[in-house]
Amino acid sequence: MQYLTFKNGDKIPMVGLGTWKSKTGEVYDAVLAAIKAGYRHIDCAAIYQNESEVGQAIKKAIEDKIVKRENLWITSKLWNDSHRAAHVKPALEKTLKDLQLDYLDLYLMHWPVALKHGTSFPKSAEDFVSLEEAPLSDTWAALEACARQGMVRHLGVSNFNSDKIKEIKAGAEIQPEMNQVELHPFLPQKELIAYCKEQGIHMTAYSPLGSRDRPDASKKDDEPSLFDHSTIQKIAKKHDCSVPQILISWAVHRGTVVIPKSTTPAHIRQNIESIDIKLDEADMEAIRKIEKEYRFLDGGLWVKGESPYALEDIWEN
Repeated sequence: MQYLTFKNGDKIPMVGLGTWKSKTGEVYDAVLAAIKAGYRHIDCAAIYQNESEVGQAIKKAIEDKIVKRENLWITSKLWNDSHRAAHVKPALEKTLKDLQLDYLDLYLMHWPVALKHGTSFPKSAEDFVSLEEAPLSDTWAALEACARQGMVRHLGVSNFNSDKIKEIKAGAEIQPEMNQVELHPFLPQKELIAYCKEQGIHMTAYSPLGSRDRPDASKKDDEPSLFDHSTIQKIAKKHDCSVPQILISWAVHRGTVVIPKSTTPAHIRQNIESIDIKLDEADMEAIRKIEKEYRFLDGGLWVKGESPYALEDIWEN
């Protein structure tokens, strides 16, 4: 396994198991299979509504002495309805209880978007809370307080552009150390990666395979496929491996953490084996030359109707 190192010396495994869209009844077996296959990094979130089952699998793996807690890296995320300072700690306590953990290795603010408390997803303008009402700096200060209490070891953000990160950094006593965003050859996010690297912020790639299993309602008819791109197929053939393995290896070669999701044991094993694939400069250059630009998760949910948010509040470009 390869790792990225935080300023305090903690190391995060560069390939983790994503759990977004992993159904209850399936995610327990997926997490257990992943840990048995050598994964030591599990990426979670309260809004995935499966953390309780993830926690049961983690507990089982520890009880069966497959792994020690200190050798696991567990990430979770604060949902948008808990941005007000009074709601941050209770949200984290709920996640810790569900995961059956005393602390998280990394806790992320899931989006730079605030919702009315108790709202999973907005249905009308009344479900939104503006950042004037719930400033990111207030949410961050509450997260810092949780870190000081030992509930979480590292703090970061998800789906944040450089401007929103600057808002956090301006008043932060504990600086953000991770930004988790959509990253793949159709959306390399070069400017955002450059900014985060300059600021000492690591990056995690979600939807590295194009999130093909997300609901059809969120897909477009002319949506491109990473799996069908001739350049990626050619490189996979060259290395005698699968297209998903090339996509995962590409993310690692760029110096980013990557969290492919799967509930299929064979795919779970193949995904972590991607760490051993050595792409050469010709491979990386060929992928750099892919001119297709496409964001699979377009963020439209946060800007519909009379929302106080715009896509420019979220995306870098």
